[in-house]
Amino acid sequence: MPENSPEQVQHPSPEAPPAKSVMDEESNFPRGLAIRLFIYLVAGHAVAGFLWLLFEAGAK
Repeated sequence: MPENSPEQVQHPSPEAPPAKSVMDEESNFPRGLAIRLFIYLVAGHAVAGFLWLLFEAGAK
């Protein structure tokens, strides 16, 4: 008897959902993460601006 006889081969069930692609993950960017990233960017620029102001005031 051959190793891959038709009785032994398992076919995927038609009910199985298709695999998700990476593009699906990228298009569903979490809203909370986007808001947090925006806040961190604004706060980081504010801190950098404050440090720049301190160095400008200290140089005079």
